[in-house]
Amino acid sequence: MTDQIPPPEPAEAGEGAAVGGSAAPGEPVAAPEPAAAPETPAAPEPGAPAEALLDALDPEQRAVATALLGPVCVIAGAGTGKTRAITHRIAYGVRTGTYSPTAVLAVTFTARAAGEMRERLRALGAPGVQARTLHAAALRQLAYFLPRVAHRQLPRLIEHKAPVVAQAAARLGMEVDRAAVRDMAAEIEWAKVNRWTAEDYQHKAASAGRGTPAGHHPTAIARLISVYEEILGQTGAMDFEDVLLGAAGLMLEYPQVADQIRNQYRHIVVDEYQDVSPIQQQLLDLWLGARQELCVVGDPNQTIYSFTGATSHYLTTFQERYPNSTVVRLVRDYRSTPQVVWLANSLLRRARRGSGGESEVAAGVELVAQRPSGPAVSYRSFPDDAAEASGIAAAISQTVAGGVEPQEVAVLFRTNSQSEPLEHALAQARLAYRVHGGQRFFSRPEVRQAVAFLRSEARAPSEATTPQRVRDALGAAGWTPEPPAGRGRQREQWESLDALARLCQQMYDAGASTMDAIVALVLQRQAHDHPPPGAGVTLASLHAAKGLEWDAVFLAGLSDGLVPISLAETPEQVAEERRLLYVGVTRAREHLTLSYAASRNQGGAASRRPSRFLTSLWPEDGADPPSARTPGQQITGRGLPPAPAELTEAEEKLYRRLVAWREREAAAASLPAFAIVPDVTLRGLARANPRTVRELAMVRGIGPVKIARYADSLLAALTNG
Repeated sequence: MTDQIPPPEPAEAGEGAAVGGSAAPGEPVAAPEPAAAPETPAAPEPGAPAEALLDALDPEQRAVATALLGPVCVIAGAGTGKTRAITHRIAYGVRTGTYSPTAVLAVTFTARAAGEMRERLRALGAPGVQARTLHAAALRQLAYFLPRVAHRQLPRLIEHKAPVVAQAAARLGMEVDRAAVRDMAAEIEWAKVNRWTAEDYQHKAASAGRGTPAGHHPTAIARLISVYEEILGQTGAMDFEDVLLGAAGLMLEYPQVADQIRNQYRHIVVDEYQDVSPIQQQLLDLWLGARQELCVVGDPNQTIYSFTGATSHYLTTFQERYPNSTVVRLVRDYRSTPQVVWLANSLLRRARRGSGGESEVAAGVELVAQRPSGPAVSYRSFPDDAAEASGIAAAISQTVAGGVEPQEVAVLFRTNSQSEPLEHALAQARLAYRVHGGQRFFSRPEVRQAVAFLRSEARAPSEATTPQRVRDALGAAGWTPEPPAGRGRQREQWESLDALARLCQQMYDAGASTMDAIVALVLQRQAHDHPPPGAGVTLASLHAAKGLEWDAVFLAGLSDGLVPISLAETPEQVAEERRLLYVGVTRAREHLTLSYAASRNQGGAASRRPSRFLTSLWPEDGADPPSARTPGQQITGRGLPPAPAELTEAEEKLYRRLVAWREREAAAASLPAFAIVPDVTLRGLARANPRTVRELAMVRGIGPVKIARYADSLLAALTNG
């Protein structure tokens, strides 16, 4: 076999696979959706030298981009621009001739992240690079080689284990409810990603300290695993773990397959490397063979999926396995204000002083804030859960009235059961919201039906305007201009359809003037599982929020027993709960509010206390929060320059000119000023003072939609006043 592995189709089964699809203690996990379309960097002008790709990078990012050969390990803190660094590294390697585009394979763990990487690489002039989830890459290889070398067709891929687990339990006469089936599915997934057979599980589970689901003996779970595998075999099906196991097994059994894959993909980049499981590491090792052309990027401080078999061990021991490796630490946080960064760093400093399993965070980085000073972190306590939910809703109303867009606000919590009172409070406050997580956007029945109506409308002759045709098609699917009065499933369906309606309007405003053009763009997003941003406040679990960010974040329910959750008993589990809180804190760009309720029910005993992770950080009544007293102490160090707290006189003058421009645009569009460009983006424009569309696109907050709408008038305002 000498033919090349075929390029990917627009849509690949398995592309949506997340790090883990099973349950954490008390929490189901879903692949996250983006809060907004990713911003795309501008490619260098044609004929520009390769070094032009490095102009937009800071010194540490540049060190990543220029370390093109040999093993490279990037320890990238939250908000430090890791995607920018690794995509520029790949593009720079292609531009200098060090890499052939088709010889590079970049893998990550969510379809959203893979789609963002593809968009950035395309914009940087490296569209031939393969960027996909690890599952999708393995599935593509398995589908290609299995019929050729093993003369077998690819089994049917099941997205959910629960029905098969329930069937296996019934065959064994095990009495199980939905919760038990979910936990058993998670245990089967854990065993498979750790490469344990049913026999391995029976003999190793007890010694490994595994608490078996629903209290069943390890022997019973081992039998369940055996019957589960029998049912898959009898029905010609496989699960997501089988994709990885099958791809690895094929390379081990057929050396010619391994040789062909290694000959094609000579450079491998792995994002979110702290989330690699043993079977995923085995597959990476097989792809590499004897080569060391591997670049890994990760953050031990964001290891929050160990319950699925993910481990930061491979990241933290990278230098031991590759003594000649280049290690770069990205520490400059461009996302969050110094106040938010101070709290994030403080959480981990306390862990470093801890003992047992918490000492591993020392391998991470301490963030260095690069943004100007912002508002103090807010700490609030409430008498009960309902009061906390109402207080959060009232604070969100004030935040939105102050200029923050609703889709730039999130309420994060530890378990899904905390969502209900928050939903009720937001509905009472007449705030639009969406519950994040669960089924992927384009897989939802109402969205699939709406897309079908859009396609049908595009084929039908009509003299109506394109916006009216979109409204008619979505109306047939159940969309209405105003939301329904109730909550629950009806509201969720409307939110999905309304998000699709707004997406189509944005496409029309950006130049897609016909139904055919809009449908083509919708189908493209559907193929890459790239959902639209939500217009309302986001409600999400801390696990589901990983990889996302908002201007304002409310962390709810931060009491002991929830954070850390009571099911976390070992030092390692408690350490992971601390990292989970760290992830929640670092989702906030500017506004961060922490809260807890002293009692669950109104009038109940005040038995709750703030999370142990916040001891000495939570201010006494009437005192300033510690992060408000000393924000400046944390934004210098390690030889890095501090971020300027204020605009210079020239920048302030330009900023005022931009404010005037924004007011003109807002008046012309009958929109509030913040809907055009928020203040933080105007400040970034004043500092950068871009003169070309390419330079404009490098400013944070100026994405493709704003470029299409405002580039000409904005550049004129910057240049001529």
